[in-house]
Amino acid sequence: MSFVKCCFEGGEGQDFLDSFVQKCTDPGCCCGCCSALRPRYKRLVDNIFPASPQDGLVKSNMEKLTFYSLSSPEKLDRIGEYLFQKASRDIYRRRHGFVIIAMEAMDQLLVACHSQTLNLFVESFLKMVQKLLESTDPQLQILATQSFVRFANIEEDTPSYHRRYDFFVSKFSAMCHSNHGEPGPRDRIRLAGIQGLQGVIRKTVSDDLVENIWEAQHMDKIVPSLLYNMQSAEKYETVSCAEGGGAGGEEGEEESPPRLAEACLRDLLARASFGHIRSVLRPVLTHFDRHDLWIPTDFAVHVFKIIMFSIQAQYSYSVVEALMQQLEAGRGGVRAARAAVLAAIVGIAAGDSVGPSVLEIINNILTNLRASVARGAEKETEEKLYQEALINALGEFADHLPDYQKIDIMMFIVNKVPGAAKPSRADAMLQHILLKSLLKVGATYKTTELSKAFPAAFLEALLRLSSATEPSTRVLLQRILHTLLDRRDNVPRLAVVTLDYDAAGLSVEKCSRQDLIFISKHGYAIFSALYEGLQLESNSTENIACIYTTIALLCVELAADDTLCDLMLLILAIQQSSISNPVLSVSQQCQLQAVSISLAALLPHVAKLPRLADYIHKVVEARREECGHLLPPLQHEYRLSDPTLLPAKVPYLMMDQMAISECLKASGVECGRLQGAAPYCGGGPLQHRHSWIETGAAAGRDSLADIAAGTEPDSAASSPTLARAPAECAGVSLEALRRAAEGGSGAERRDAAQRRRALNLAFRTAPFHHLMQVTQPKYEIQEKLEEIFRSVSEEPLLAPSLKSGPPLPDLCLY
Repeated sequence: MSFVKCCFEGGEGQDFLDSFVQKCTDPGCCCGCCSALRPRYKRLVDNIFPASPQDGLVKSNMEKLTFYSLSSPEKLDRIGEYLFQKASRDIYRRRHGFVIIAMEAMDQLLVACHSQTLNLFVESFLKMVQKLLESTDPQLQILATQSFVRFANIEEDTPSYHRRYDFFVSKFSAMCHSNHGEPGPRDRIRLAGIQGLQGVIRKTVSDDLVENIWEAQHMDKIVPSLLYNMQSAEKYETVSCAEGGGAGGEEGEEESPPRLAEACLRDLLARASFGHIRSVLRPVLTHFDRHDLWIPTDFAVHVFKIIMFSIQAQYSYSVVEALMQQLEAGRGGVRAARAAVLAAIVGIAAGDSVGPSVLEIINNILTNLRASVARGAEKETEEKLYQEALINALGEFADHLPDYQKIDIMMFIVNKVPGAAKPSRADAMLQHILLKSLLKVGATYKTTELSKAFPAAFLEALLRLSSATEPSTRVLLQRILHTLLDRRDNVPRLAVVTLDYDAAGLSVEKCSRQDLIFISKHGYAIFSALYEGLQLESNSTENIACIYTTIALLCVELAADDTLCDLMLLILAIQQSSISNPVLSVSQQCQLQAVSISLAALLPHVAKLPRLADYIHKVVEARREECGHLLPPLQHEYRLSDPTLLPAKVPYLMMDQMAISECLKASGVECGRLQGAAPYCGGGPLQHRHSWIETGAAAGRDSLADIAAGTEPDSAASSPTLARAPAECAGVSLEALRRAAEGGSGAERRDAAQRRRALNLAFRTAPFHHLMQVTQPKYEIQEKLEEIFRSVSEEPLLAPSLKSGPPLPDLCLY
């Protein structure tokens, strides 16, 4: 039986005669089987092998075998099995020349087979490839890989449900990590491994019925293998698929493992559906974490840009989301590196982000910023780098969005800013960080109309932050206003307080009607916030210079007859505040004087008012002779040896409101509003800002001024006790009543008219909520009524001294 086993194949029991008379393929066998009675396919297979392997495949006989396989496709599986057996014996005996011939024959048969009969031959073919890959000879491994790639390029009509590629994925991945001692063979093996993985991907991802290549067990081998080869590149050059297909290199350039690995990764990502994107991203993130590839960021940025450019555009949000979920993991340096990678790729995703995904990305970035601030001083340098990277990511994302979405983002950010009057250290830091983010987004916005750049809710939130506790936060707020107000790149020319505007080269255009409507609605709120911002004791020179730039931009952008009086009122109020505000230091007083004279010189320059320009020039020259410290440039510290040089001591060097009014009248500007008291400060002209309400209230009581003799009608003393009745009656005289009826002297009438104009202007321009605040009563009505009723119940209607005296006139009793 041992002799029979040597000469007979038991696998063909259905044809006993053929099995009995077959010829032994071993040259050492001497069983004497009849060659003529062997199966024809075996004779054809044997005939393709030459006597010496150096002679190569016998082509004429190979053509006969090919014709036979096409004529009798049912024999394909037997031909494949027979070739596999011959090649297996040759591998064992290390006759690699015959192995190569057998593999070449199988390749030719594979190509010649019709797709309908391919499944009959593929199993033997894959067994042959696997056998060669299991060998330790690199030449055979490369040969097997090349054969497998040819097979992968063949389109099959019917999938094979039982076919599995686990071995090929594992083996090709191992070849990608080859550590052969010589660079040449090592690169060839790695190239073969990458080509094999590419073949597996092409063979499996296009058919849902075959093995699922997206499973974690396969992706955990394929993706790290590709990244391992990509990271060995000398330099990283990322291009989008549309710019040249990525990794193929220039035409004629020699293929290298990094380039081929990049091409394979692009191919894999291009075939990924939405549900499979995370299957690729998870091993990418794991590989970077395990091998510390985040720092430096060059390779990480290169890989993630490849990912963003290769996947379908509508899936790019999922990459950003996956990376943001990993931001908080790891130490500070790694977090900063991940954020830098996010900043580099988030702009690619912005173009295809719509609806909720935009705000979700913004919200995630802001959430990470808030978490970073909450960590406090832990590795402060690394946290600052992390925060800067997140802010850059926010700016890059916003830069690629349309303008209307940028406004939504800015409103979203400003609503996240803590608004406490006295914020904690963490809240103050968060204010600063979020305003830096807002500035980054604002820098990408191109303002066309002020009404679109400053929706009412957005403007109100910004102005609410103008009195923030931290000076640096207020500086950021002013820079945000600069970015949104400046439409003609005038900020660099107005960054320094100056009087020489001719040399600045300002770009000035006529104010549009839409902007005039906007400033008529919101001008009072904006000017009030800027005025109040200059009155803060904690202001630095930078704070004052930034507010100067903001007001100067308003002058340039809104230069029109309708706005001149409002702007000049603000400038005069700033001048007066440097004298009347007791909390300001000497340096701040001098700085405000310099700011006011500079702004006053800017107005006639942009509005072409020569008379006003001449007057301002005279004031400047007078100050230059006596008090040069009241002129620009701003100094950080003013040391005045003579107290008489303080602004309050030199009123004759101040700009005069009436003189300015005359200059404007001479230029044909309606300046009725300028002749009234400024709404930013009160009493007489230019003092406490809420005076327009108090002044208006006083105007309504002018007719009773002399009657009351200085008493306040709504004070607590006006309760109906009547104990003061004799004194009140004594103060009433016929002359006083006559004066009240006539309306007082000419000067009093002019003052009353001026107060009425100020009141009228305030009620036309001030926000409604502000009017509500300043007109609130000084006491609760319910409490006042209770007090009055208590006094009535406790005291008699008439004082005892009046009961026994002569009867009082009815007027006094009333």
